Amino acid sequence: MQRRPRRNRNSPQIRDLVQETRLSVAQLVLPIFLEDGSDVRKKIPSLPGTYRLSVDQALVEIEECIGLGLDKFILFPAVAEALKDQMASYSHAAENYYLEAVRQIKRRFPNVMLISDVAMDPYSSDGHDGIVLDGQVLNDETLPVLAKMAVAQAEAGFDIIAPSDMMDGRVGVIREALDLAGFQSVPIMSYTAKYASAFYGPFRDALDSAPKAGDKKTYQMNPANKRTSLIEGDLDLQEGADFLMVKPAVHYLDIIHLMKESFDLPIAAYHVSGECAMLMAACNNGWLDYQTAMPEVLTSIARAGADVIITYFAKDFAKMSV
Repeated sequence: MQRRPRRNRNSPQIRDLVQETRLSVAQLVLPIFLEDGSDVRKKIPSLPGTYRLSVDQALVEIEECIGLGLDKFILFPAVAEALKDQMASYSHAAENYYLEAVRQIKRRFPNVMLISDVAMDPYSSDGHDGIVLDGQVLNDETLPVLAKMAVAQAEAGFDIIAPSDMMDGRVGVIREALDLAGFQSVPIMSYTAKYASAFYGPFRDALDSAPKAGDKKTYQMNPANKRTSLIEGDLDLQEGADFLMVKPAVHYLDIIHLMKESFDLPIAAYHVSGECAMLMAACNNGWLDYQTAMPEVLTSIARAGADVIITYFAKDFAKMSV
């Protein structure tokens, strides 16, 4: 035989030499759930190892991560029900604890990278990503709210603004608002292909942000559709997005690959809570080995084409890489 592929698998050194996909901590972003108050560290039962943290506890978590070489975070707010209303007005209010948390984090750790979340659902009394009227989620009426939210987040110190709402036209409206407010250099990481997935359950548990009525299928994408992601990607590119995101990741590797092949922007992938919880459940039951299965899953996301991977496993991977 002239060709023997096994020759290049003979030793760890040779395997390392010819490895095609290399995953590093520099590609990873750790989600952090914030809650107002102090000394708050609440377990999320459906996502073991993840907590709701008050800003003082978040600072401790971030310091630990920095020590491991992990310095990129995406922040999500858990908002008290009394602060929610139909217009999500608390989302851009001066007293918003989420915005104050960012200021505190940036004062303590000015060099960490913080990604925001632009969507109405954490702040909405309806639990939807847009304004609800007569059971319908209104698109154009929602856009000014998202723009105000984005500007407030940039003012607070977020490095990247990430609209997760899936309203049509929101990237362009947010880009214009940021530019007019003097934040021309702040990039937008758009949730471009965000699917109406069954794998968001633990996340919604963490934030108490599930819709009060109906579902999100009129604005999030149909899991059966592939070509639609190209339509969304082309629109976000034209409107000024700097990153395109696919969410979820593991069950949408084909979409990540398609987006990577089709666009010259960096592709982010959100390895969502339900996907992580599934793997953790299997490992906790002894069916899989976490130390080998977890890196394999993250590598598959990178192999599909993701430049940025948002994952609840980021800190654990960083520990393995030290």
